[in-house]
Amino acid sequence: MIHINPETNVTPKIVVMGAGAIGGYFGGLLARSGADVTLVDSWAEHVETIRRNGLRVSDISGELDVVCKPRTLHVNEVQSLSREHPIDICILSTKSYDTEWATALIKPYLASDGFVVSMQNCINEQTIAEVVGWGRTVGCIVMISAELIEAGHALRTMGRQTPPLVEFQFGEIHGRQTARIEALAKMATSFDGSSTTSNLWGQRWSKLCINAMHNGVSAISGLNGQDREANELIRAFELRLGCEAVRVGRALGYSFDHIGRFEADKLARIGDGDGADLKEAHEWLVGGSIGARRSNRQRPSLAQDIAKGRRTEIDFINGFVAGEAGSIGMDAPANMAVANLVNLLERGEIKADPQHIFDAEEALSRLN
Repeated sequence: MIHINPETNVTPKIVVMGAGAIGGYFGGLLARSGADVTLVDSWAEHVETIRRNGLRVSDISGELDVVCKPRTLHVNEVQSLSREHPIDICILSTKSYDTEWATALIKPYLASDGFVVSMQNCINEQTIAEVVGWGRTVGCIVMISAELIEAGHALRTMGRQTPPLVEFQFGEIHGRQTARIEALAKMATSFDGSSTTSNLWGQRWSKLCINAMHNGVSAISGLNGQDREANELIRAFELRLGCEAVRVGRALGYSFDHIGRFEADKLARIGDGDGADLKEAHEWLVGGSIGARRSNRQRPSLAQDIAKGRRTEIDFINGFVAGEAGSIGMDAPANMAVANLVNLLERGEIKADPQHIFDAEEALSRLN
C-alpha cells in the first residue's frame, strides 16, 4: 500500500464523501487495492446494499467486474468517526451544490494535517478552502464517465484513456509538486492511469469546457454520447459552446493548451469562421472527445440527473461559464441558453428533445 508520508510507514485513513458513480468507482477500487477506505453516502438503499453484498464495480468492456468490500456509512453516521483515528484524506465526490455542507460535515474529523480532495465536476476548490483552508485543499480532474446504475453497482461507461491522457490528475492550488499529490497519483495507478499537474486551474477550466459542451446538451436532447455526436447540427452547437468557454477561460487568465485531444486555440478560432478548424473539430467529436470511444450506455451526469429526477449541476457548468463571462463584460449566449433550458427541464416545463438544441442553434446562428 502507498503511504501518504513514506517516512512514517502509516497507512492513511481515507473517507470518500459521496459514493455515487465516481466516488463509488474510485473508493471501491482503492479499497480493493488495500487502502483503509470508508464510503459515506446519503442514499440509504445504496449504503445498505454495499453493506450486505459489497460494491460491484464494472466497465463496458467486461474486463472489469469485481465486488469491493469497503466500509460504508450513512451520512447520519459520520459522527461515529469522532471515536476513531482522524481522517488523513477526504475524497469529496458529491454534487457541486453539496460541496459546502459536505466539507463542513467532515471537517471536525480531519487530522491536523488532513486534507480534502475535490474529485468533482466544476470548480469547487474555493468553496472547500473557505471551510477547511487553502492548505488543506487539493484538486483532482476526473476524465472518466461512470454511472451508478443501481444501488451497489457503479459502471464505468467509457474505455481506457490512451497517453498522454489519464483518468485521474491531482494538483495543488499553488501548482507545486508535493509528496501528497504524488502519493495520491500512485494510489490511483493501482487501477487507472494517473498523474500530477502543476496547472490545476488551467486543467480545471479545460475539463469545464468539455462538460459545458456535452453535459447540458445530452440532458436537453435526451441523447446518449454516441447519438449526440452523430448529429451534425448538435455537434455544431457543442462547438459553439466550447468556443465560448475557451474564450472566456482565456480572458480570465487561465492557461490551457488542449480540450481533451483538441487544441484549445483551434476551438476558439471556430467562432471566427475558420473552415479547416471547424472540419477538424467535427472529426474530433465524432471520434470521441476525450480519447476513448463511448458506449451506447454513456450519458453525462446531467443527463443522468434529469432521467432520475434529480437536481443538476447546470449552474456550476454552463451557468458558471455564462456568469464568469458577464463578470468581465463578455457574452456567452450559447452557454446561457443551455443553462436556461436545463432549468426548464428540471422544473418540468419542457421535456428532453433534440429539437430544443436545433432551435437554439438556429436562433444563435441568426445573431452572428
